[in-house]
Amino acid sequence: METNVSTTDSRAVIRLDGRFDFNAHREFREAVEKAMLPEGVKEIQVDLAKVAYLDSSALGMLLMLRDKAQGKSRSVQLTNCKGSVRQVLEIANFGKLFAIS
Repeated sequence: METNVSTTDSRAVIRLDGRFDFNAHREFREAVEKAMLPEGVKEIQVDLAKVAYLDSSALGMLLMLRDKAQGKSRSVQLTNCKGSVRQVLEIANFGKLFAIS
């Protein structure tokens, strides 16, 4: 999986591309650290537009991000969720934990 982090004003965007599974743990953790670094960031968006597959370990990584963000009073939004990715998030009831679009 490839990650790209961009920051504008008070928003950091983590763009993911590829399979979001256990093998992506290191890349995702590094992207989270980069997104959390700027002090002015109030919202973190995870752009899942180019993710065709995610598994339970990916769900765990998203929960880790949520916990870290809450510790710094930041919100997390999952964006561009489509197809099977959206289905997995709905089955896991992530709509109760994250803003999903």
